[in-house]
Amino acid sequence: MEIITKNDRNSNERTVCSLKEIEKRKIVEHNDLITSVAKMDKTPLKIFELAVSCIDTENLPKDNIIYLSKKELFTFFDVSDNGKHTRFKEAVEKMQKQAFFEIKEEKGKGYNVKSIVPIPYVEWNSYNDVVTLQFQPQIMPYLIELKKNFTKYALSDIMRLNSKYSIILYKWLCMFYNQYEHYSVKGGRRAEQVETYRNPSIKISELRSLTDTINEYKDMSNFTKRVLDNSLKEINAYTSFNVTYEKIKKGRSIDSIVFHIEKKPVAKNEYYKQEEQDPVYLENKADREVKQQALFTEAMQSPYTKLLGEKWLINVADMQDISTMTGLAEKVYPLYDELKEARGLKGVETHLSYVASKQEGYSKRNVVKYLKTAIEGYLPTVALQDLEQPERANTKKPKPRTLEEVAKDFLPDYQNETTAEEQEELDKIKADILKQMNGEDLDHE
Repeated sequence: MEIITKNDRNSNERTVCSLKEIEKRKIVEHNDLITSVAKMDKTPLKIFELAVSCIDTENLPKDNIIYLSKKELFTFFDVSDNGKHTRFKEAVEKMQKQAFFEIKEEKGKGYNVKSIVPIPYVEWNSYNDVVTLQFQPQIMPYLIELKKNFTKYALSDIMRLNSKYSIILYKWLCMFYNQYEHYSVKGGRRAEQVETYRNPSIKISELRSLTDTINEYKDMSNFTKRVLDNSLKEINAYTSFNVTYEKIKKGRSIDSIVFHIEKKPVAKNEYYKQEEQDPVYLENKADREVKQQALFTEAMQSPYTKLLGEKWLINVADMQDISTMTGLAEKVYPLYDELKEARGLKGVETHLSYVASKQEGYSKRNVVKYLKTAIEGYLPTVALQDLEQPERANTKKPKPRTLEEVAKDFLPDYQNETTAEEQEELDKIKADILKQMNGEDLDHE
């Protein structure tokens, strides 16, 4: 990034944020800002995101002022026609006069609403390349006080999105997927909760509020096309995500949307090279890779994988997909262990035969979710059957170990560490144990 370091606005030297290395740049915002309502069009919103990417939280801008290169600013928006200055002026005017964030924060039993114009001051002239932007002081806590509840994403992804709804949805999806990646590695959340971060749900009313479409696209089919389908088409094409969704009905109406987020295996931009220089990223990446490899190996060696293949519930492509196999090992196979404990391996096979007979029409993209849902629905039935009919429970559970078997475990270890006197005493104890097992009377001095 090309930066001239000087924070004095009155000086000829200014901190100019260049876009020459845009692929390496990140944006970090508080989650309350991510979930706020952006009352603005695409261009003002992108100007704001670009400006945020120039904030150095280790060296905060004096008076909340940052400096952009005019030339690079037009490059960011891919503007090359003769009317670019007029269009930029119109966008700035709209951002200052009409655009604002409506931030809703929970306070006790109620909530607090703030309306903040993010960048009220913009200055540029005809004789140099610098554009001056000043953030509203009230917006700064959401951009610099980032000790918790914040989201990081790529500026290059925002640059490629051409719809306001795409930008809003992308940031919202990042907020959840970042938590999925964090808790998958660090722990601290139940497995079911971690999975919801990768498959976040939102009510239609909340989605309309988030995208500022409460009074627009009232017909659901139009809303689906304009806000959902078009946005996800862009997100899937230009960002690091592949996202699908499903509609959840309540009665005859659509109540909510569940998104399914997958990270693309190969990044399409240089942003990720910048991450590779981040020690925290490297540590998390190494942990993820070790855990992923262990889960993949575990899945490939599991008898459940063989059963799933025999029942045509997974195919060769699935077994070559690391995400699918690690998902099975982590989310599904532990549940199969519970069924095996209750019904034996034959019981697992019977369950999978039934699932296979009902699988018509389900999406192979969600094979892990499909199998997990199936076994989660069946296990309570098994538990109830075992309570009502104990004879149905698995009779092939391991027998209790004998005293001799237990002794064989610990006595040799103790022998390696004991003195001669202690060894003599241990030999006597072992002899007594063997006599007792053989029904002989113990003969103590």
